[in-house]
Amino acid sequence: QVQLVESGGGLVQAGGSLRLSCAASDFRSSVMGWFRQAPGKEREFVAAIKWSSSTYYADSVKGRFTISRDNGKNTVYLQMNSLKSEDTAVYYCAARQYCSANECYTPRYDYWGQGTQVTVSS
Repeated sequence: QVQLVESGGGLVQAGGSLRLSCAASDFRSSVMGWFRQAPGKEREFVAAIKWSSSTYYADSVKGRFTISRDNGKNTVYLQMNSLKSEDTAVYYCAARQYCSANECYTPRYDYWGQGTQVTVSS
């Protein structure tokens, strides 16, 4: 069982930045992802990174968010810049062993964190 613990959420003004972190108890999962869920909406893909450091992004965050991982620290990060009010959501870290390029975008991950709230005020 892999445990994931997110941190770094909070309240920020539009145009500001936040960095989310996700510490994993076991980093053997080759794919780490970030998803988010706003009130009344379905959980949606944000970004993912493979062990090889290949990255995938939702169109809505491309150019603003950057996902990275530190394998030595068992941690994955999500740097969020130029935040907008529509980025407000609970952000979840997730892990899975493998995904093809298209599969990485789906929520079929094996392990999930508890989520961290990100609120962007306009």
